[in-house]
Amino acid sequence: MTTASEKVSAAVAFLAEKISRAPDLAIVLGSGLGDFAQHIDTHLSLDAKDIPHYPVPRVAGHHGKVILGSYAGKSLMLIKGRVHLYEGHSPETVTFYVHLLAALGIKTLILTNAAGGINHHFNPGDLCLITDHLDLTFTRLSFPYRFSRPCIIYDAALIRLIEQAALQHRIALHRGIYAGVLGPSYETRAEIRMLARIGADVVGMSTVVEASVAAALGLRVAALSLVTNKAAGLSPEKLSHEEVQLTAHHAKEKFSALMKAILEAI
Repeated sequence: MTTASEKVSAAVAFLAEKISRAPDLAIVLGSGLGDFAQHIDTHLSLDAKDIPHYPVPRVAGHHGKVILGSYAGKSLMLIKGRVHLYEGHSPETVTFYVHLLAALGIKTLILTNAAGGINHHFNPGDLCLITDHLDLTFTRLSFPYRFSRPCIIYDAALIRLIEQAALQHRIALHRGIYAGVLGPSYETRAEIRMLARIGADVVGMSTVVEASVAAALGLRVAALSLVTNKAAGLSPEKLSHEEVQLTAHHAKEKFSALMKAILEAI
């Protein structure tokens, strides 16, 4: 039986034949946010299924691509689509790409996601910089990560850089706490009231496990949410994945403008 480390090693060997050095940073493009890839100079685009042992996304809006390219003089790896715990994947599978990035020598990871807005000041189409998270997936990470996860996951210097980049380009940017839940069902109104009381500003079904493992592996981590809907009970609209994708589509220029500003500043 092939071990997790052997699977990562096989993927590293495959990619090492295609790149001359480790990219400066990696960006994960969440639900409906894959269009940002059009703004970079693409050097190589790979289907996830062609990379040994790489998990293939099945959720609409997650394209299953690994793109190598550059922007503003920085070499990039874009992870276009991710797999989720709610699809039945283990934490090891969900964080496969994180281990791959670390093994390739990538030092910085920017995670992005689509999220429901809990904070009453957040509206669909708004952007939120995640400053901390609540991991409510109740996922048991494998040894040694269950003990080695740092208390501070999101890099303070990256947070400052992103806020300054947004300010300089006059891009409205909230900051807030992300609640990561298992899904795939959307939260009830009572659950949203609970999340608000314990400090959550946005809620989603990804990011927390990936960020925790990345920080434990020594990567600098930042994360951004695109608010795609008001959370349950805060709007008369019915929640749906189609709404998430539609809002992401309408906000793609704002999201791309922020990402470009970050890459120019980093």
